[in-house]
Amino acid sequence: MMHCLDLAGIGAGPFNLAVAALMREQSLSHRFFEAKTEFSWHPGLMLPGAMMQTSYLKDLVTPVDPTNPCSFLAYLVEKKRFYDFLHAEQRTVSRCEFADYLSWAAHRLKSVQMGSRVHSVIDQGDHFRLDVQGPSGRESVCARNLCIAAGKKPHFPLCSKPLLSDKCFHALEIALRDPDVNDKRIAVIGGGQTGAEVVINLLSGHWGRPAQVTWASRRSNYLPLDETPFTNDWFTPEYVDAFRQLSPHRREEIVAEQKLASDGVSPATLTQLYQLFYRLAHLEGDSERVVLMPNRELVAMSCRGDYQLQLENHLLGDIRGREWISADMVILCTGLCEALPPCLAPLQERIPRDDHGRLLLDNAFSTRLEGDSGERRLYFLGTGRASHGIAEPQLSLSAWRAAQVVNDLLETEVYDIRQTGNFMKWITPQTSRVAVA
Repeated sequence: MMHCLDLAGIGAGPFNLAVAALMREQSLSHRFFEAKTEFSWHPGLMLPGAMMQTSYLKDLVTPVDPTNPCSFLAYLVEKKRFYDFLHAEQRTVSRCEFADYLSWAAHRLKSVQMGSRVHSVIDQGDHFRLDVQGPSGRESVCARNLCIAAGKKPHFPLCSKPLLSDKCFHALEIALRDPDVNDKRIAVIGGGQTGAEVVINLLSGHWGRPAQVTWASRRSNYLPLDETPFTNDWFTPEYVDAFRQLSPHRREEIVAEQKLASDGVSPATLTQLYQLFYRLAHLEGDSERVVLMPNRELVAMSCRGDYQLQLENHLLGDIRGREWISADMVILCTGLCEALPPCLAPLQERIPRDDHGRLLLDNAFSTRLEGDSGERRLYFLGTGRASHGIAEPQLSLSAWRAAQVVNDLLETEVYDIRQTGNFMKWITPQTSRVAVA
C-alpha cells in the first residue's frame, strides 16, 4: 500500500515555501514539488538597483511565527551580516537579497523537492495521485490534500502575440536575455514598477546606449505606489476578513479602486527617474533620448523591418487620439496573470468557479472538487484576488495566508493569527453578514 501524504504542494515559490516553513515541525506528512532544479525567483527581473516594495519583516514566517528558523532575521544572522544590515537603515531590501533569502529557506526545508515536475494530478476517489518526474526518475505520489502555488505567467497584449521574438519580449525575461540596445529605438510598454526599472537601466547604459527610449503607459501619469499607513491597512488580516463579507460585485469594484496600493511605482524610483530625465535634458543636452507617453494604450502592432505600434491616446478620447510610433525593440512590461498549472487539467472541470471563471475559495483559500463528499481540500495560493482582496497575490500576507492553510489542514489553531488594537473598524458587528464565496 502506497504511503499517502497528508499534503502535496505543487510549486515551491514564496507562497508554498511559507506553508512548508510553518509545516516543518507539524505531524502531518508533506512534500512540495518544484520543477526547477535550482531555486530562483523571477531571475529575469534581477536588475541592478531593483528594490522590494514590501518590508523584509513580511517574510515567510515572521508575522505569525517570529522564532521560526526560516525568518529573514535568521537568514541575516546565518549570513553574518546582521549588524551591517541594521546599520544600513534600509526600509526595504533589494530584490536580489530577498531572492537569496528565499533560496536559503528553500534549501533548509527538507520537504521541498527540487527538480520534480508534476505532470498530472488524477482523482482517485479518497486521494489524489500525482505523476512526478523527479531527480531519481518517474514516481507516483499519493496525497490527501493539495496546495497549489505554481506562480503566474506573463501577460501579453493580444496584438503583440504574433510578433514575439528576440526583439519583442516580456520584461520578465530581460535580465536573462541581456539585450543589445546600442543605437536602437526602444519602446517600453507599461507604466508600473517593472517599466520604471527597465527605463532606468536602459538610460543608465546597462545594456548599451539606446538611440531613444519611448515609455508608454495606459495610466494617466507615472503614478506612485500608495504605501501610506492607512492604505497599508488593506494588507492586514482584519481587512481581508471584512472583504470576505462583501458581495462578489462589490469586491470587484473595490479591487479596481485599490490598484495603486499594489501596482504603482515606488516614490523613490519616481524621484530617481525624474532626476535622470533632468540630467539628460538640462545637463547633458540629450532631451530627445527619452519620450514619455502616459495615457496611451497599445492597440495594434506590425513589423516591416522595424515595429510600428499604434497607441490610443485616452486623454483625447476620440479619433485624434490614434498615434503611431516606430521602434527597433519592444519590451512589454505588461504584468502577470493568474494561471493554474497544466498538471491540473484532469481536474479542471470540477474545480468550482464563479460566472467569470474565477476560483471559489473559502476563508482558508481552499475548495473541494464538485461532487466530492469527502474531506479532501485543494488550497490555491496567489489566485484569490477576487475572493480575498488586493493583498492575495502579494507577498505582504504570505505568512498569514500560510498559517490559515496550516490551521485549516490540522483543524486546530496551531498559529494564533488574531490581532488586537487595530484602529480601523471596517465592518461593525451589526452590519456584518455572511461571506459570499
